[in-house]
Amino acid sequence: WSHLFANMQSEVVSVNMTIPSTLIRSTVGGEALLSVRYVSSSLDLPVIKWTLKKEKSVTVVQSIGTDIIGTLRPEYRDRILVFENGTLLLHNLRLSDDGTYFVEISITDDIFTGEGSITLTVISKPFVHTESSSVLELTENVLLNCSHNNGTKANYTWLKGGKQLTNETRFILSPDQKYLTIKRVLMSDDDLYSCVVHNPVGTETSLPFRLSVYRRSSLYIILSTGGLFLLITLVTVCACWTPPQNHPPSPALHPQV
Repeated sequence: WSHLFANMQSEVVSVNMTIPSTLIRSTVGGEALLSVRYVSSSLDLPVIKWTLKKEKSVTVVQSIGTDIIGTLRPEYRDRILVFENGTLLLHNLRLSDDGTYFVEISITDDIFTGEGSITLTVISKPFVHTESSSVLELTENVLLNCSHNNGTKANYTWLKGGKQLTNETRFILSPDQKYLTIKRVLMSDDDLYSCVVHNPVGTETSLPFRLSVYRRSSLYIILSTGGLFLLITLVTVCACWTPPQNHPPSPALHPQV
């Protein structure tokens, strides 16, 4: 019996899984390929199960080969594709897709299931935010905020005209460099600004932000032109306006006796 059991064991093998990369990085709106490969002596189709584990486990998809079992959760409909080798493709990524994905591949003839995990980091593209993109020279301070919607701890770098900024007399960076303050704005500060977000898995750069600086004399011209336009409008309205005429009441008609 022991001989027979040993022969049976030698014929039944496990699913051997390999994962080329256990850390995947992508951006919101992009796609992520969670690539796996497996080897099995069985010719049967594999049962593939992908689970996302955060606070609690969520089944992303379960399939027999490429045929999905059951109904997908609403948040995954039209966004996923399963390949025969167990690889999972996620389309139109959301921040909620960030996390660790566990995959299990089992085949009827095999005793041991192949298992593995891949961590997906989804990064949102940063953008520069400020209260106003137009400022007046010398009198105003400008606060630029490097905003992004990803919770991964990040470091920040600021660029002016494509060149890195450092703490100076008028350019002041917050301790984490997320905020840039420009004191007493000068005409030379009229330029393109962008921020770069660095985290453990990569780097993202915002679209350039144009800060427009106006001379004080330009403001006076704008105000003067606006005031003159308003005055001309008022004069034109007054010239065209005529008071309503008061017509005497019509004499009352008395019946003749």
